Amino acid sequence: MKPTQYFSKEYLEHCRTLSPEQIVRFLEDFRLLHGRESPPARSRLISLKVPEPLLAAFKTKAQSIGIPYQTQIKRLMTRWLFDPD
Repeated sequence: MKPTQYFSKEYLEHCRTLSPEQIVRFLEDFRLLHGRESPPARSRLISLKVPEPLLAAFKTKAQSIGIPYQTQIKRLMTRWLFDPD
């Protein structure tokens, strides 16, 4: 089952103010990030210090919804990168 995207009123209002150039840039960034024409981008191993209680809670919550915690971290990073605030 594919996830359903819901948009807040604030986000939709923000989208109405975008110029054509901003829309094209967003679409191009999205295509580059999610495009299937080329092989997936290589991943890089990083080291990140996280307080143990925070990491344990994050892992538990990710496990409770059936998502590997590292996948959830990548989803949050992507969402933050493309969220117009």
